[in-house]
This record gives sequence, C-alpha cells and structure tokens, in this order.
Amino acid sequence: MTLSRFAAVQWLSVVVVAALLMYLLGPILTPFVAAAILAYICNPLVRRLCRWKLSRTLAVTLVMAGLLLLFVLLLLIILPLLEKEIALFLARLPDWIEAVRVHLLPWLQQWFGAELKWDSAAVKSALLNHWQSADGVAGELLPWLGDSGGALVALLANLVLIPVAMFYFLRDWEAMVARLDELVPRQWHAKVSEIFTDVDRVLAEFLRGQISVMLLISVYYVVALWLVGLEFALPIGIVAGMLVFVPYLGMILGLLLATLAAAMQFTSFGGVLLVWLMFGIGQFIEGFVITPWLVGDRIGLHPLAVVFALMAFGQLFGFFGILLALPMAAILLVALRHAKAAYLDSEMYQKP
Repeated sequence: MTLSRFAAVQWLSVVVVAALLMYLLGPILTPFVAAAILAYICNPLVRRLCRWKLSRTLAVTLVMAGLLLLFVLLLLIILPLLEKEIALFLARLPDWIEAVRVHLLPWLQQWFGAELKWDSAAVKSALLNHWQSADGVAGELLPWLGDSGGALVALLANLVLIPVAMFYFLRDWEAMVARLDELVPRQWHAKVSEIFTDVDRVLAEFLRGQISVMLLISVYYVVALWLVGLEFALPIGIVAGMLVFVPYLGMILGLLLATLAAAMQFTSFGGVLLVWLMFGIGQFIEGFVITPWLVGDRIGLHPLAVVFALMAFGQLFGFFGILLALPMAAILLVALRHAKAAYLDSEMYQKP
C-alpha cells in the first residue's frame, strides 16, 4: 500500500482541520464523546441480547435500564450513609466543642499568649441555628445562580444529553460502523480493518483489566477499613472501588465518606489517621501496582508507560484526558506497531 505525496498532504490537511475543530468544539463534543465511549462499552452486551432474538431497540432499552438501576443502587448506598453520618455529627457536636475548649484553647494561649473567651453553649447554639436555617442558603445562592445561570443550564443539558445520545449511539451502532467502513478507500480497506480490529481487541482487554482493578480495589478497601474497625467499611469500600474507573473520583468520594464516618465513630484522631493511611496505601497500590499489572499487561503497555500516559494526558487535557489516558495509549500502541512494521518493510530501512 503506497501513498503519493499529494495524497499524504490531503490526508494530513484533513487530520489537522479535524483536530482543530475538535479543539474549538470541545465543550460541545464532550457529552457526545462520553456517550460514544459508554455505547462502545455496552455494545457487546447489546449484541448478546440481540442473539436471543430481541430487537435492537429493546436490547438497548434493557441495557440502559440496567445502568440506571446500578446508578440508583449506588445512590441508595451513599445517601443513607450520609444521612446517618450527619445525624451522628449533630450528636457528637457538643463533645467536639467541649474538646476544643479543654484542649485547643490552652494550647493556643500557651504558644501565642492570647486570651480567648469561649462560651461552649453559645457556639453550639450558633452552629445548630445555622444548620437548621439551611433554607436560607438557597436565598444566598439565588444571586449566584442568576449570574451563572447559563453555565448551570449548559451543565444540566449536557448531563441529560449523555443518556439520550448514548441511546441513539447504541441503537444505530452497527449501521454507523458500516457507513464509516464504506468511506474507507478500497485500496486501504484491508489494512484499516486490520488496524481497527487490533484496536478493538486492545480496548476490550483494557476494559477487562479495568473491571479486575475495580473488584480488587473494592475488596482491598472493604478489608482494610474493616481491619481499622470502621463501622461503614462495606458500603464505603464498595463505593470507592467501583468508582475507581473515574480517576480520583472513587478515592476522593471514598476518603470523604470514610473520614466523616471515622470522625463520628472514633474518639481520638488516631482512628482518622489510620483511615487516611489505608486510603493512601490503596491509592499507591492501585496507581503503581494493580493498574500497571492488570491493565498495562493486558494492552501490552509497560507499567512505566501506563504511569506516563496518565500523567501526560492529564497534563494535556485535564480530567477528561486522565479518563481517556489508557484507551488512547492503547490506540497509539497499535498505531506504532503497524508503523514499525511498515518501516521495517520500507526501502528506507532495507536499502543498503
């Protein structure tokens, strides 16, 4: 397969224009890209349902209903946990206020020589009054919402658009792939099909590896928090592990929930420190051991390449780049393999 210089310039121009459009339309394309990624992940399940003589639309509806059910179950785990932790917070608040008066104020007076007056009853009353008057927060937020109404509406529209776009992507996935296949020049069709088959295989291995990471990290957090003695070890460990596929979200949310639970349960700060230590160890194991081992090995990337991909894509594209770092690295890996094979077969390499 040879490519003339004129044709190469044409294709390079198309790639540059496409990249420029993607950069300029990034905020608009984000929900569609997210929907396409989710559709790609769920398409094998839809195919399997279609083999059971279900229509494509019905299969897509069942898959999306299952995703909605998982999301609802996750909320059912998190919301009661938050409700109980808030109730415990209000119950422990007087003890904390008194601890500040007994331990912190003498220390401040000793080191800074400041005479501080402290009325525990007044502080408790003020905090509870502010907590109970939370309805007033909405009034304070109204001016801000008015100033930022456009951004808020855009965010909500994107959140609604993702499942809608995902439904149509899933329903018409096979037809869209067939149309794209028809656009490939016939003389390049075999090679392009080979490349995309390799990419699909690598991405499938990436997804299997990511699921393994989620399961192992969930088990780790549940066991580690249970050994620390945290009462809510099971739900917090499951939430932190299942959300690990979104970089930092699982760790941040799990750490926040675990910190609140530990602060409510333990009488000393040492219990909170142990929880933080377990999450720090878990983050190190997930980022530098489990993910490079299970994901990097499956897609053929060296563990150092996995860590570099996460840092490089995060630096270039922010949070969305971190989310797509390993899949994009897998695609680049396939492209470089084929480029290397073409180079080894070229006259530039073989000609003496």
